[in-house]
Amino acid sequence: MLKQQTWATIADDEKAWLLQRGHAHEVATDLESAIRALVDDVRSRGDAALCEALHTFDGVDVDAAGLQVTPAEFAAASDQVSAALRAAIQQMIANITSFNTALAARRSSWTEEIAPGHIVGETIGPVASAAVFCPSGKASYPSVLAQVATAAVVAGVPELVVLVPPAPGGDGYIDPAVLVVAQELGLERVYRVNGPAGIAAAAFGTETIPQVGTIIGPGSPAVAIAQLEVRRYGVNSVVLGPSESLIIADSSADPVLLAADLLNEAEHGTDSTVLLVTPDTDLVAATDVQLEIQAADLPAERREAVIAALSSNGGAVIVDDLDTAFDVANWFASEHLQLAIADPWAAVDRITDAGEILVGQTTPLSAGNFAIGAPAALPTGGFAKHASGVTVESFQKASSIGHVSDTALDAIATTTVVLAEHEGFPAHANAIRIRGKGHQREGVSDA
Repeated sequence: MLKQQTWATIADDEKAWLLQRGHAHEVATDLESAIRALVDDVRSRGDAALCEALHTFDGVDVDAAGLQVTPAEFAAASDQVSAALRAAIQQMIANITSFNTALAARRSSWTEEIAPGHIVGETIGPVASAAVFCPSGKASYPSVLAQVATAAVVAGVPELVVLVPPAPGGDGYIDPAVLVVAQELGLERVYRVNGPAGIAAAAFGTETIPQVGTIIGPGSPAVAIAQLEVRRYGVNSVVLGPSESLIIADSSADPVLLAADLLNEAEHGTDSTVLLVTPDTDLVAATDVQLEIQAADLPAERREAVIAALSSNGGAVIVDDLDTAFDVANWFASEHLQLAIADPWAAVDRITDAGEILVGQTTPLSAGNFAIGAPAALPTGGFAKHASGVTVESFQKASSIGHVSDTALDAIATTTVVLAEHEGFPAHANAIRIRGKGHQREGVSDA
């Protein structure tokens, strides 16, 4: 099942294939055009376009009054969710809350006097409004809503709405577990929308859905295109793509557990990418056997995804040593990364580019997805080199603070004037000179 390649001899085009997660990043022009037209339609016609998109793309017929989930639906959802599932949701939210609360405490407003009378700092606060997109439709992901919305709640976003595509071909049904997550977080404004159309609705506002400044949540390529499109209008929209993982393993790794964790992200879809990076060829062979055994128990759709993720898009990369494995991992910059090696904690500092680092085989990827509490909505497509997972900080903004006394201003006056004059801004320089000692009310001293 595992496609095997040796890093020392792998061709440049194969490296490029891996780096592209096994598929070209170009999106079909006709899809881009269709999503752009849909976004413009929602911008122009509001709720009418939203309802039409649900009918056309999802086979769901609701009028504008049916876009928002009702209190009766929330009550029914609460009755339909088992006690075990509710307890799992509550623990998931509690752990995510703990992580984000601890993170928020480390990023609070501050000031510092960096020289006598010279004060700098930041004031930290939530964004004014946000929408959380929870992917749904053919499948349902209450854990995604918990991951993203909990961070927004901890941040204290004053206006927070939830966008959820309903099950296709029905009457607007939304998974009760998703609604229970919203209930647990105190979120009452949940809207059933077509994915790309819902992104546009939140970006521009409609008669029913309020306009917000931040939109976060993973989705299909069509949703990602809509998120990119609304950025042109000043909306902070975070794009998260197909799932991916990389596991670094050595001879100490258990191939049974290794196969189980490789299958974790591989089963997401045929656009997922999963890599095993190891210097141990015997481990690859043993793991491959286990993959066949464990994958045989998966439903046909999941097995198809696994084959694509491990045999086409990803596979096993054989390296000379663990030092090279760390280099490969940082080059790939995976969404999820697990260290299945003898001394995983010693290697944490060697990983500079990964959405998350799961330390040791006692820490399975599925625990990271659902229950650990650290972010599981993570940068994909190599963006872990430049971005972080969705946390409370994703829903915060900072205003910088600056103050100088008369004495402190004297200390930076020359620097300011010299730079202002070099860049051709005489009024900038004048604002300093006019405050200088001996300046005249009727004019500006040259001193």
